[in-house]
Amino acid sequence: MEKIKLGKTDLKVGRINFGGNVFGWTLDEKQSFEILDAFVAGGFNFIDTANTYSWWVEGNVGGESEAIIGKWMNVRGNRDKMVIATKVGSANGEHGVDVSKAYILKSVDESLKRLQTDYIDLYYTHFDDGVTPVEETLSAYDEIIKAGKVRYIGASNISTPRLIESLDLAEKEGLPQYQTLQPLYNLVERSTYEKDYAPIVEKYELSVLSYFSLASGFLTGKYRSQDDAQKSVRGATAMKYLNDKGLNVLNALDQISSKHKCKPATIALAWLMAQPHVAAPIVSATNKNQLETLFAAPEVILDKEDLVLLSDASK
Repeated sequence: MEKIKLGKTDLKVGRINFGGNVFGWTLDEKQSFEILDAFVAGGFNFIDTANTYSWWVEGNVGGESEAIIGKWMNVRGNRDKMVIATKVGSANGEHGVDVSKAYILKSVDESLKRLQTDYIDLYYTHFDDGVTPVEETLSAYDEIIKAGKVRYIGASNISTPRLIESLDLAEKEGLPQYQTLQPLYNLVERSTYEKDYAPIVEKYELSVLSYFSLASGFLTGKYRSQDDAQKSVRGATAMKYLNDKGLNVLNALDQISSKHKCKPATIALAWLMAQPHVAAPIVSATNKNQLETLFAAPEVILDKEDLVLLSDASK
């Protein structure tokens, strides 16, 4: 299994980053363990979660995903083989977006306890409150990295000015620097990342770990009419892509997946992996058939004709 290095770190990961928001939401603990076992059996090692997953489910408070992952690693005894990313800063039903030092120091200990580990490989600013001075946020990360609680940091939903300010300040003051960026990026939503964030990624040599890599399932091809909205819990979200552009992309995916004898989702992920600096798209699965579709993506090499067809359809 090919591994890729993240940013200027020593973290080496398989090219699929499993999105752990499904744990404690669409998968219960037993089902989560089965999917995690199959993911690792496929040769992959990189799991993404957050301290607020999945507070939106009735009866949940947040942290359920971390707790399931932690219990699984403890039972399997495989913590040293995994690369675990989690996040801080996002809102839940009781707490707003917050990247203050006090909140980060409190939250990291809570995440470590749920994950049943003494360190987090990659710790993200999940959302930026836009108010806390970036020096305060980075100094909090400096403290927990020096304490051995976190190895490296990444950024997700941060404005370009605040991201640049953070990266420059880290360089100037010797504070921890973001090594990865987790943006919304897929075949039907390209412009914001490519126009605003890609130049920053290039300049600071960040690794990109895209979220909504399959556009809430739209790029699997299972949503082709309004009647398909009922096919999953994300069906209604996927409907916003059901327009001329979205259908053009699906048609291109159909052609190329037929050529490569694989599923449209496999091609959509292979396209992401072919983009500069994209290390491992974040994507979830709720059964082993879906996992096999994901596993096939790193093996697909898209040729120039494929890439032009997808680029033209998705512009």
